[in-house]
Amino acid sequence: MDKILSRENLRGRLAILRGEGKKIVFTNGCFDILHIGHVKYLNRAKGLGDILVLALNSDSSVKVIKGPLRPVVPQDERAYIMASLDMVDYVTIFDEDTPLELIEYIEPDILVKGGDWSQDTVVGRESVEKRGGKVVIIPQFSESSKDYPASTTNIIKKIIDAYKGDE
Repeated sequence: MDKILSRENLRGRLAILRGEGKKIVFTNGCFDILHIGHVKYLNRAKGLGDILVLALNSDSSVKVIKGPLRPVVPQDERAYIMASLDMVDYVTIFDEDTPLELIEYIEPDILVKGGDWSQDTVVGRESVEKRGGKVVIIPQFSESSKDYPASTTNIIKKIIDAYKGDE
């Protein structure tokens, strides 16, 4: 899929788009099992600019963040799924513990994170703001089930609980 790019190819493509006056929005995450919270978040992020870049944690970095049983969906499949969404313009996979190196490399205009982050804890904030960009925190959505709010971890828990009930 031509929306999934290496960081080098992504940087070149973004340079062209930036030259055309496009505003580049960047977000990152594991996006292990796609759910309504992800989709609403990405729609809001896309609305902040012209081009939405999604940096996807590699399988090895997801294991560091979420534990040895994650991800459930391998990185190439997650990348394909995310690139299939209309609001996502480009997907790149990063292997580092944080996206700081990638953020500094592609220089987005807007850095977006979910409501579980605060301005002080957003990795790459200083780099983006130093170049005149901004950081936007998108609040978490509360329309999902109150027993299992929209999160991959909660979806997995719900599946496990459902199968335990079958015993």
